[in-house]
Amino acid sequence: MTDILDDLQWRGLLQDCTGLDELREDLAAGPLTFYVGFDPTAPSLHLGHLTQVLTARRFQLAGHRPLLLVGGATGLIGDPKDSGERSLNSPDVVKGWVEKIRGQVEPFFDFEGQYAARMVNNLDWTSALSAIEFLRDVGKHFPVNKMLARDVVRNRLETGISFTEFSYQLLQSHDYFELHQRYGCRLQFGGSDQWGNITAGVDYIRRRGAGPVHAFTTPLVTKADGTKFGKTEGGAIWLDPTMTSPYAFYQFWINTDDRDVLRYLKYFSFRSREELLELERETAERPFARAAQRALAEELTTLLHGKEECEQVIAASQALFGRGALTELAPSTLRSALSEAGLVQVDELPSVAVLFKEAGLAASLGEARRAVSEGGAYVNNERVTEADEPVSADLLLHGQYLVLRRGKKTIAGAELRK
Repeated sequence: MTDILDDLQWRGLLQDCTGLDELREDLAAGPLTFYVGFDPTAPSLHLGHLTQVLTARRFQLAGHRPLLLVGGATGLIGDPKDSGERSLNSPDVVKGWVEKIRGQVEPFFDFEGQYAARMVNNLDWTSALSAIEFLRDVGKHFPVNKMLARDVVRNRLETGISFTEFSYQLLQSHDYFELHQRYGCRLQFGGSDQWGNITAGVDYIRRRGAGPVHAFTTPLVTKADGTKFGKTEGGAIWLDPTMTSPYAFYQFWINTDDRDVLRYLKYFSFRSREELLELERETAERPFARAAQRALAEELTTLLHGKEECEQVIAASQALFGRGALTELAPSTLRSALSEAGLVQVDELPSVAVLFKEAGLAASLGEARRAVSEGGAYVNNERVTEADEPVSADLLLHGQYLVLRRGKKTIAGAELRK
């Protein structure tokens, strides 16, 4: 297999590193135990976390042992952010989120064999620390001037930062020390916004007479148009299917800008270098085919939600535009797809014209009637000819849904309340 660091560099996934040559030497002598952490500040991880999850998976596939930390302690505190103080969540809420995030992370890894992964929770070693022990044994090793130099802390000094959030760096650094002592962990990585916290941990381990240890960061993923990666008009793209449906997840990748898709394939795909170069060639020659977007969407939807769910999502994408049977779609998939397109709820079935107006496919009843008379109005992919007649209940899919289409590409849905 290609050297893991060479592969990360080719993919653009290696931004900062404490010592590339030293890390390469330790990895070659492997297996090396490493850790990556996730704080439960929400009930689900989002797309921004996927970079770290999949990078950790690459390391396991290359023959190294993952420690996957879900921060039951650090999640009670919250890493400082530029926008201001975080709202503190109750211990019970954080505990519930820890379990949800564990459940999201675990399927990506193998927990048996020579390179078995291990789930860890920093509450296990932090909860027993008294305030005096924390200040004497941990705080003594942190120069305040270095802590103040961290960008986010410096930016918050004018608006104010609590001691709670200021101390977060100590907790994360202590995690690295504990994992080094307990499991021989010698590598931590995370997003580039964590570089200050991560290197503080490396320095803390050295000050306590342990080590040497390593660290690196991956770049923060961005979009070519300057908007935030993993965001849509509806908000963040979550890994939890109840918060972001598999259909919406698939559509996010399908709609990737041509300027971003090849970079995202390198970040997130497990296809070989040769396959990615072939997709790059095909995209350059036939961009309208969107082969790279389809490859990315299918691979990641299958990886996160499974092959069967991905097949349902692809079938829905095709069926909505008349290239498949709507009756073969599961109710949950159909509703998710229509919700993304725009779903209007009705208590009874009105005329086609009223439905098209209420669903936003026409600005007025007159415009809806014109669409019908010009042959551009469809219900369940069948052209309609009568604008003012009530829609028959026999057309309802699963007794509840209608697919409305104007022209070739403008889709909406209607749901009959029960």
